[in-house]
Amino acid sequence: MALLNKSKGYEWNFESIGGTTRVKITSGEDLKHLAELDPKMWTVLSCPVKGLEIDEKSLAYMDCDADGKLRVQDVICTSKWVTGALKNADLLVEGKDCIDIEQLNQEDACGAKLYAAAKQVLVNLGKEGTVISLADTADSAAIFAKTRFNGDGVIIEGSADEEQDKAAIAAAVAATGGTLDRSGVQGVNAAQIEDFYKALAEYAAWQEAAVEAPYADQTDKAIELYNALDAKVKDFFVRSKLAAFSPDSTGSLDVQTALIQSISAENLTGKTAEIAAYPIARVDGKAEIDLGSPVNPAWTAQFEALVKIAMDPAAKVLTEEDWNAIGAKFAAYSAWKAAKAGACVEALGLEAVKGFLAADRKAALLALVEQDAALSEEAGNIEMVNKFLHVFRDFYRLVRNFVTFHDFYDKSKETQAIFQSGVLMIDQRACHFCMNVTDMGKHNTMAPSSGMYLVYCDCTTRSVAGKITVVAAITVGDVGDLMVGKNAVYYDNKGLEWDAVITKIVDNPISIAQAFWSPYRRMATAVENLINKNAADKDAKMMKEATEKINAAPAAAPAPGAAPVKPAEAAPFDIGKFAGIFAALGMAVGMIGTALASLAKGIFALKWWQVILAFVGVMLVISGPAMVMAWLKLRRRNIAPLLNANGWAINASSKISIMFGETLTDIAKYPKLKLKDPYARKGLAPWKKWCISLASVVVVLAVLWVLNLFAWAGLRSPLPRYNKTEVVEEVVVEECVEAAADTVVVQ
Repeated sequence: MALLNKSKGYEWNFESIGGTTRVKITSGEDLKHLAELDPKMWTVLSCPVKGLEIDEKSLAYMDCDADGKLRVQDVICTSKWVTGALKNADLLVEGKDCIDIEQLNQEDACGAKLYAAAKQVLVNLGKEGTVISLADTADSAAIFAKTRFNGDGVIIEGSADEEQDKAAIAAAVAATGGTLDRSGVQGVNAAQIEDFYKALAEYAAWQEAAVEAPYADQTDKAIELYNALDAKVKDFFVRSKLAAFSPDSTGSLDVQTALIQSISAENLTGKTAEIAAYPIARVDGKAEIDLGSPVNPAWTAQFEALVKIAMDPAAKVLTEEDWNAIGAKFAAYSAWKAAKAGACVEALGLEAVKGFLAADRKAALLALVEQDAALSEEAGNIEMVNKFLHVFRDFYRLVRNFVTFHDFYDKSKETQAIFQSGVLMIDQRACHFCMNVTDMGKHNTMAPSSGMYLVYCDCTTRSVAGKITVVAAITVGDVGDLMVGKNAVYYDNKGLEWDAVITKIVDNPISIAQAFWSPYRRMATAVENLINKNAADKDAKMMKEATEKINAAPAAAPAPGAAPVKPAEAAPFDIGKFAGIFAALGMAVGMIGTALASLAKGIFALKWWQVILAFVGVMLVISGPAMVMAWLKLRRRNIAPLLNANGWAINASSKISIMFGETLTDIAKYPKLKLKDPYARKGLAPWKKWCISLASVVVVLAVLWVLNLFAWAGLRSPLPRYNKTEVVEEVVVEECVEAAADTVVVQ
C-alpha cells in the first residue's frame, strides 16, 4: 500500500488490484474528499442507472441531473450531500438501512431538515425511540394516514371539521372522480372544487329553465322512436308523391317482388337488414300511411309504439302533416334536453344540488386546500428522508464499484460487483461472472477483445414474461461439450431459476492445461473429419454406381423373342500388369518397416531418462506454441470491453489474472472413493488378463529380437540378412585397416 500526498493536503491510500493501482476507500473521510480525487484515477467515469444489482431507486436518487447515467459529478454531489448531513461519515461504510436520527448533523441545513422530517415521520407512525428505517419511510400512506394536511394540495373528508364541509368534499369526489391524497384516500384539489361548484350552478340553472314534456313520462321514449323512424317515414312520403306524379313508376318505387324472391329461399330471420331497406309501407300514390294496414315487418314494433304514444286513437291514417306536427310538438323539449349542463352532479339529485349551493362552502374548502398546500415543503422533507436512507444504505457500495472495483476483486465469493447478475450452471461448472446483456450488437463487436472464453445464453422462466440475455465467462476446466444450443440453468441474484440455452460462444483460451491438449484435439478432429469425408465419398460413389446399374438394367434387358445377349467374357488375369503394383506395395511395406525399426532402434539406443526427455521434447514442440499463446492471452483477459458494451465508461483496465480467474468458476470435485458400478461391463478374470499381457510382451520382445533390435545387448537376430550385414561390415573394416597400414609403409 502506498500513500500519495495531494496538493489539497488529503492523503489517499492506494493498492494494487486487478492488474492496476487503485485508490483505497475505506472510511467516511475518504468519501468526504471524493471531490479532491483526480478523475483520471477513477475506475469508472459513468454507468447506467438501470440493469445493475443495486436498488434502482437508490441509483435514481444519486443521478443528480436525471439523465439516466451516473457520472463522476453525480457521485461527488451525492457524497457532499450525504456526508454533510451526518455527524459521523463512517456510518456510511456500514451500509445499514436504518439510522438513529441523533446522528444527523443539525448544524447543516440539509441535516436539520432531515432531522425534523424524520422526527415527524416517527410521530406520525406512533413509533417510540429515535431510530428510523427504510421500512418506515417506504409506505407514505401510513406516514400521512393520521394527518389532516400533508402538503399535496388535496383535501379529504378528514381534513375538514365541519359536517357540511365533509359532505361537500364527499359529493365533489363523487362528481369529479377526485384525486388520490398522500394518505391513500380519494380527495379533491382546488381545480376540482371549482369545477364542482360550477357544475352545481349550471345544473340548477338548467333545471329552472325546464320545458314541459309533451308526452309526460313517455316523451323521451317518443323522441327516441321518432328519431329512429324519421328518415324512413319521410322516404315513404317522397315515394308516394313521385308515384302520384308518375303512376307508371309505382311498381319500381314499391317493394319489388324480385328482391323478396332473391332471399325467399334463405332463413329470413337473418335478413333483417335487407328487409329494413324496403319502404316502410306499400307505395300506391297516396301520401298517407293507413294505420290499419300492415307496415314493413322490420319497423312494425317501433311504428306501432310511436303511434300509440303520439297519435289520436281515433286516427285512421298518418299524413306528412301529422308526422311533422309530432316532431314540432317536442322540438322545444328536445332543445332543452340538448342544452343540459352540470351533468356530473345530476346523480346527487336536484334537492341536494340546491342544498350545496345554499350552504356555499366553496370558499371554506379552498381555504382548506391552501392550508394543506402550505405544508408542501415539510411533506417534501419527509420524502427526502426516504431518499437519504436509500443513499445512506447504498452509496458506499456504489463507490466500491465506481471509484474502484473492490467488490469484483474481493476474496469472498459472497461479495459480488453490481454488474454480476447471477450464476450459470453448465457442464459441471458454476460460472460466477455473469452479466446481463443490454446491447448484443455492441457485444458482438467488443466481446472478443476481452480475451475470455464467453458463452451467451438466452434465458426464460415462467415467472417473468419475455426473455433476458446473459453472458458468462468460463475460466476453469476444458471446452468439453460446450456448443451452441446446449441447455443450462441460470440463477439470478434473487434466486429465480431461468432456463438457459447457449446462442453464441466467443472462443478464447480457458487455461494453459486446455491449451496443452488443444493441438491434439484439433488433429483428432481433423483425422475424424477426413475419415468421415472419405467414408461419405465412398458411400456416395457406391450409391451412384448402384443407381446407374439399376437404371441401366431395363435398357440392357433383351426384347421379348430376341436371342439372349451373350455376356462379355472377362479379361484374363494379367500377372505382369499387377507385378509392379505388388512390388511397389512390398517396397512401401519394407520402407515403413525399416523406418519403424530404425525409430525403435534409435529409441532403445537411448538411456531411460533420455527417452523421457525426448518424449517430453516432442510434446513441447507440439503443444508449446499453443501454451505460450494461451499464457499471453490469459494474462490479458479484461472485463472492460464487456462493461463498455453495456454502456459503462471504463477508465482503467480490469484484468483477470490466472489465479483470480480460478475463483470465478467452480468445477465439480468428487471424493476419491472405490465404488462398484453395477452396470459396468464384465471383463476377463484377472489371471486371464495377466496371461494375455505376458503373452503380448513375449510377442513384442520376439519381434524386436527378430528385427535385430537387441544386437546392442549381444542378442543377434536369427535372420541371416542381419548376420550377413555384420560380416560385410567386419570385412570392410579389416580392408580399411590394411589399406591404412600400406599407406603408412609407402610414406
